[in-house]
Amino acid sequence: MVQLSKLINHQREVSMSEILLVGANRGIGLEMAMQLDARGDTVTVTCRGASKELLASGLKYIGSIDVTADAGIEALRAAIKGRRFDAVICVAGLLEDNTLDDLGPDSIRQQFEVNALGPLRVAEAVRHALSSGGKLALLTSRMGSIEDNGSGGRYGYRMSKAALNAAAKSLALDLEPEGIAVGILHPGYVRTAMTGFNGLLDVNESAELLIERIDQLNMGCSGVFFHAEGQVLPW
Repeated sequence: MVQLSKLINHQREVSMSEILLVGANRGIGLEMAMQLDARGDTVTVTCRGASKELLASGLKYIGSIDVTADAGIEALRAAIKGRRFDAVICVAGLLEDNTLDDLGPDSIRQQFEVNALGPLRVAEAVRHALSSGGKLALLTSRMGSIEDNGSGGRYGYRMSKAALNAAAKSLALDLEPEGIAVGILHPGYVRTAMTGFNGLLDVNESAELLIERIDQLNMGCSGVFFHAEGQVLPW
């Protein structure tokens, strides 16, 4: 694997101050928001409905944002109108199990709506709220890698994350003239509700690594598919 250090300077480049996290109601997104807030960034999160954990955090949040619905995207546009962000981080995701014996086409379609189309719609809605030098970070998954697939199954999740990776690469090219760097980030195998609390990393560990990757994100590594730990992942 190619290491992150071969692509960018390892020196910490923290330039974020106004940050928007989309889909940060719980898990990795909420933990990232709390860590960013704790270090002094101004953080706003979005959610469909605020969890008890989000309410207890004291973070500023925008509710009723469903990235799969026209009304949710329009509500996002209205909520950020006139605001500027140094970074937008899209965390929203859905994992459901689809096997060849139980394909569940409706489930696969829903995962595409949440995991692939949702982040792309968010990117289109927020692009003008990001100034030159801004960052757009999209949380994807190693399970979206075709080359890395050694176990099969999980059709909806794998397909939708592969689609997100393709969209993110195009976004990196399309936003390059605007000076916006695009991060394509796998959080690792994290112990969250999504994974049934199985995994190799705790939520706080993954969040810390992801923030480090976003801090170091620049135009030189825009559009590269990174593991949270810094390795470049295969498509």
